[in-house]
Amino acid sequence: MSQQITRTSTSASHYTVLLSATRKGARLARLLATERIRAWELPHEKAALIVAELAANAALHGRVHGRDFRLTLSRTADTLRIEVKDARTERLPAVRPKSDTDEPHESGHGLLLVEELADNWGVQSELIGKTVWAELALRP
Repeated sequence: MSQQITRTSTSASHYTVLLSATRKGARLARLLATERIRAWELPHEKAALIVAELAANAALHGRVHGRDFRLTLSRTADTLRIEVKDARTERLPAVRPKSDTDEPHESGHGLLLVEELADNWGVQSELIGKTVWAELALRP
């Protein structure tokens, strides 16, 4: 029996969970993130969309057989940080340039969404895998 979810850390300002690199795991990431952010009494709409996209990318593009992905949420007084770490180092995300002349594509627009919603985002390569992160400013 495989384990779908392994909680690794929770505190008043930090939340980390390991999830299976599947569509089901990506959906669960969004649901768990939404519940944690609501528990922190923070706006969750933008964050839920960002988590959904980053988790879906981890399950689709960052998947390595037998490896999970990790969702981490952390908050400070003025920032909510979302991190999704997957096991693939060689597939770094890139935003497709906006162009009026390009034919519409079925995929590849998710990071444009992240770029529009997040106040800041990026990717950090690691020895094994990568972490894609996004930050939302917490405005009063």
